[in-house]
Amino acid sequence: MGTVPKTSARLLALLSLLQARRDWPGALLAERLEVSPRTVRRDVDRLRELGYPIAALKGPDGGYRLDAGAELPPLRFDDEQAVALAVALQIATTTGVGIEEAAVRALHTVRQVMPARLRRRIDMVQVTAVARPAARPVPTVDSGVLMALSAAVHAREVLRFDYTRATAAAGTGNPEPAPPRRVQPHHLVVWGGRWYLVAWDLDRADWRTFRVDGITPRIPTGPRFTPRELPGGDVATFVARKFRGSGGPGDWPCRGEVILDLPAAAVSRYTRDGLVEELGPDRCRLVLGSWSWPGLAAALGAFDADLEVVGPAELRDAFARLARRYADAAAAGPGRPGRSGRPPSTPG
Repeated sequence: MGTVPKTSARLLALLSLLQARRDWPGALLAERLEVSPRTVRRDVDRLRELGYPIAALKGPDGGYRLDAGAELPPLRFDDEQAVALAVALQIATTTGVGIEEAAVRALHTVRQVMPARLRRRIDMVQVTAVARPAARPVPTVDSGVLMALSAAVHAREVLRFDYTRATAAAGTGNPEPAPPRRVQPHHLVVWGGRWYLVAWDLDRADWRTFRVDGITPRIPTGPRFTPRELPGGDVATFVARKFRGSGGPGDWPCRGEVILDLPAAAVSRYTRDGLVEELGPDRCRLVLGSWSWPGLAAALGAFDADLEVVGPAELRDAFARLARRYADAAAAGPGRPGRSGRPPSTPG
């Protein structure tokens, strides 16, 4: 009986190795476990008896692979994997996929089967997932739709779907139906808390991004296709450019340069993709982009510091327009008309 604990520990070590990579040569497994190839074969047979689908690989050296089975057998995680899994499950509430309740149950299940030392480590990692505030509520994505899109992306099959374009930004709050779309799906991405499908639109012969919460897939999918190369070379670059509103080399439609009476370190904390250059202890140069010149001027004014406009002229004009607008707003008190002569508008 003295060999049982040693054998059990070796089986768990073997299982952990098989889960770590796809294919293992038998000689390499024996070397890692410090046993003979014959012992590895016996231990593989024991794991098969426990329900693990381990396939033998043909070849000069032979080997083993842990395949997917009809049922999920017991899994083994090392300490780092267990902590990573617990953290991932705790922040799953911000994914927008509607899996919050399932994530809580999964975390409880994982915690229950962990040894006490790992349970203590996980209990110390208490993460409160807080979604970033947004101008509008982030919609929840149906997990079934997400799985259907993922399957089409993986299989490289033409996808047909009905698409509802949200028009809440226009103030209507009502969805606008659009004709069915036919696309070659390439990637599923998350941007600003929302899920998007990046695809080549067959009818428009161009790349498009579709909000997943507006997609209703049509079954069955279409024929297989050969993937195209994304503009920019990778999906991260493509999406970043797409949401900046420019098809050029990553630029915003409007980009300006100013000198701020603030330390560069203070300014850089609040500019996600601006270029900040230190000019002195309390001065810096800032190059920033935006969708519009008034929007850029307003963003620069939010630093609440004296500034000098380096260029271009459109940015100076936008500051002048905002200055007049703000002066009118300051002069127009309740019930008093502004400089335009019009009384201030009232909500509703």
